[in-house]
Amino acid sequence: MRSSAKHGVPENARGITAHVLTLHQRLYHALNLGCRSSESRRKWQCSDIEIQRLVLRSVDAFLDCISTETLQYPLVKDSVVDMVRALGSILEFKSQSILRLASSVVAKLVNILPSPMLQSHVLDLICPLADLLSSQQVPVAISCATSMNVILTKISSRQEREVSQILDETKVVGYLVRNVKQFCVDDKPIEYIQEMASVLSKILWRWPSFRFCVWSDPKFLSILDAIRLVPGNSVKVAVLQLYSSLALCGYGAEKLLENGETLLQFMVGCMDSSNTNSVRMEAFKLARCLMLSRRGCEKMMRICCEPLVKAVMSTMNNWRSQSEKLDKSQMSVMEEACRLASITRWAGDHHSYLWKSGVDRLFLDLLVANHTKIQKPQRELSVHDLITVVQESQSANLPLSFRPYLWDILGGLAANCPENIDLERHGNDLRLSVLIICACSSFVNSVGALCQVSRDGPTNMAECESATRAVLMMVYSPCKYISSLARSILCEILKSNGRDYVEYLLKILSRRLAGNKFGLPGNLEIVVTLMSLACYSSVPKYRKLIIKFQGMKTLVAFIMWWLNNPVRTKRASMVPHLRDSFTERSCCVPCTEEWEGEDLLLLFGLWILAELLHHSADMGVHLSDSLEDFSEARLIQELQEICRNHNSHGSRWYAAYILCYFGIFGFPSKLGKRIGKSLGEKEHSDLKLDLANEESVYVHEVILTVRCPSLLPRRESVPKEKSSIGSNIKPCTERRSIKAVRLSAHVDQQSLLKLLEYVYLGYLQASEDLVKKLKIFARHCKLESLMQMLCRRNPKWDVPVPTFDLSPALGPAGEHFSNLLLESSTTEVVHWKCNSCCNQVPHLHVHKIILESSCDYLRALFQSGMQESHMQTIKVPVSWESLNKLVGWFYSEQLPEPTFDCIWDNMDPEEKFREVQSYLELCWLAEFWLIEDLHEECYKVVISCLDSSRYLSTKIIQIAANFSLWKLAQVAAEYMAPSYHHLRYSGDLDALDSNLVEMVRAASVRLSQEGSHQFS
Repeated sequence: MRSSAKHGVPENARGITAHVLTLHQRLYHALNLGCRSSESRRKWQCSDIEIQRLVLRSVDAFLDCISTETLQYPLVKDSVVDMVRALGSILEFKSQSILRLASSVVAKLVNILPSPMLQSHVLDLICPLADLLSSQQVPVAISCATSMNVILTKISSRQEREVSQILDETKVVGYLVRNVKQFCVDDKPIEYIQEMASVLSKILWRWPSFRFCVWSDPKFLSILDAIRLVPGNSVKVAVLQLYSSLALCGYGAEKLLENGETLLQFMVGCMDSSNTNSVRMEAFKLARCLMLSRRGCEKMMRICCEPLVKAVMSTMNNWRSQSEKLDKSQMSVMEEACRLASITRWAGDHHSYLWKSGVDRLFLDLLVANHTKIQKPQRELSVHDLITVVQESQSANLPLSFRPYLWDILGGLAANCPENIDLERHGNDLRLSVLIICACSSFVNSVGALCQVSRDGPTNMAECESATRAVLMMVYSPCKYISSLARSILCEILKSNGRDYVEYLLKILSRRLAGNKFGLPGNLEIVVTLMSLACYSSVPKYRKLIIKFQGMKTLVAFIMWWLNNPVRTKRASMVPHLRDSFTERSCCVPCTEEWEGEDLLLLFGLWILAELLHHSADMGVHLSDSLEDFSEARLIQELQEICRNHNSHGSRWYAAYILCYFGIFGFPSKLGKRIGKSLGEKEHSDLKLDLANEESVYVHEVILTVRCPSLLPRRESVPKEKSSIGSNIKPCTERRSIKAVRLSAHVDQQSLLKLLEYVYLGYLQASEDLVKKLKIFARHCKLESLMQMLCRRNPKWDVPVPTFDLSPALGPAGEHFSNLLLESSTTEVVHWKCNSCCNQVPHLHVHKIILESSCDYLRALFQSGMQESHMQTIKVPVSWESLNKLVGWFYSEQLPEPTFDCIWDNMDPEEKFREVQSYLELCWLAEFWLIEDLHEECYKVVISCLDSSRYLSTKIIQIAANFSLWKLAQVAAEYMAPSYHHLRYSGDLDALDSNLVEMVRAASVRLSQEGSHQFS
């Protein structure tokens, strides 16, 4: 143990007062009493209670004289490590008579030490503190919880893994949950629940793995509901924080919203201005956590849409009235309200409530100073004069950091505004004009800032991006009033330097394209450039300039470059105001929420090209003139691949939109390509469409029922032809007679065939002359997505891509047309009942035409003419669960994959294996039945399961070998290789075949050799 110098002032103590030196000497005199000669000097341990008490008093006195200034002296710094070790040892002894003093001294220490200094000693304190959270001495438990709160706030990200391990080993979350449950029972003080809830919320925020055991505890949630009724702002803050940390898990949010009326009522009440700013901020934060997913947002809007909108508007109105007087805590509340209001990016009832609440009036007050100058009599002003008035009146009081939120909210309102809304009738027209002028002015300034970005760096790119995005949403708004007004205003504002900016934007794109230099901040610069060009493309004058400056050629090259070198990035990763350290730690939240996804660069590139193509014919320009380096056939092929692959909804919509100009209408898909082969085939058809020219088209009622029911006649009015199949088939699987339907002479044969092409393939190809006829047909058949394509209407923001999904045929509507039953080879299903037939064995009603379209093995079986081809039932050699997955894939091409989230992490190992076992079965069956796509998908799922849980490898390797899936067995062996020696000595390899053990051993040898090469 260190000691102070005996003679004079030590070198490391110069500048320290005599009083501090005296206390330091007393401290080390006490600390030295706890040292034993046989132990290391750096170890403190003493079981004598009186010595422990002396040390505690000495530490307490020394801490009282420490200040920020004295902490900088080496003498004081060096003392910290010895104090921490002594305090940690005293806490571990748990001497009841001095625990209260010890815990309070530790609380004082962690509060005094700055974060960098405390981080060095976190591991020495956190274990004994965690152990004492369950202390029966309430003051001790409170002090330990207080210390834990401070430590968890100050730890670094590098320490999180070690701290998480300690928390797991000490079962601290379980203690905290129990303490919260006991609060109401034992009548403990308010400080107790406040500190316990705060520690628990901090743990749940930092470490998602602990959330499951808390939100899945119904008793805990019911106790929490009772605690929130306890009066006091500190309790409200703690409870709100705890709810928020639970809602960071997508499943936790769903659990809270199951019966969430009272919770949401409490939350909205806490947003009221009568509460403290800390309470209000936590209430807004909880609302955001509950709405991290679209599903959560929709559920909340159904429960409390109007009160929530009123709370947000009230808070922002308070900002308007006190913008010059707001302190830091008030600004934090306003920022949380703005973040919450950004849910305008999703459609819903909240949009209408925002308009009714006067969101346009509020934003006008925030963005324009002296807006009273813009009075109703000035409605007669020209656009130019109104722009001048507004630009002279723009407010400088609104902090720059808040402007991006306002642009996002406005952009969301414009993108989701109904087409037929009458803003003039509601008196919004002038205010809306002013807001659009503000947005367009900021956008034009952003383009100017973009010109300087290479010289000055992206200093204000956040507002550039948000303002540009807002204008983009406005000029392409589904509301014709907003889009036309925004385009006219933008055209007027761009008059002075629009031409120069267009040329410069295209140069940025060309320069980046040539250099292949992408990455932050380059990605953000390119996104703003592309969005700016999309805005310019909406105005005829600048659209012509883009085409004149070879813009179409540049964009085609950019799109093709991206497809060869995909640069995937999310908006939230680029724009500072969307980065939120709190919600970044969310888990189990669906990742396919945003329409633009990670394909921002591709989406906006396609967007511009689509807009240019839409108007190119009027200008006598053809895309073929811009395809010097690429053939038209290759571009079409790439666009079709975008539609088929797992790109974002926005990219797929615009790829399909561009394909319209090549005479291709719809969304190509793999399943549609397979189903399309059966169009016109008589085999398995049950409906014949007779045309006026005596020709017939054979179709399948099950496909028309799902894809285009309007083409089907009423069942009872259709005459039947005699079936060629015998009548000894059971009713539930009987081969239906071929029904004949005579179509009207007005039905155009070519149009009908093209419409059926769309029904079977998901898309069609047609010339311009035929498109006119198809529009009538599509309108009659209520095919809205096809109608949008035929009319070449711009895709609407946030509308999902229509899927080629035949799953409804597995329901009651399709069971009527079933001609085959599938049964599982196992009978693990106990409670099961079919609503369509009397068969007691678990089975699925399916359709041969759909199965054989995706499986050559089954096609060959059905067409073989052998006995098996006439079977009513096929017993599939897989489990019932696997059979359901298989049939689901046949009908939708979607394989339900395990989500490696909280629920998966908390599964029993055997449950995980049962989950992955069905994919192993399907992987084997797909290989046997020659279904390559399904085999590849199942293979990837099994590999991802191995990634998430290496324990599964010892199970998977044997099952894979049993199924002769040697490639999977080899992968499992490689996962086992690092643990080969441990597995061998533990006996875990004893159950494996000798050849599999050898496979693992060989993988282990290869791994060792690779490691040796790396270090040689």
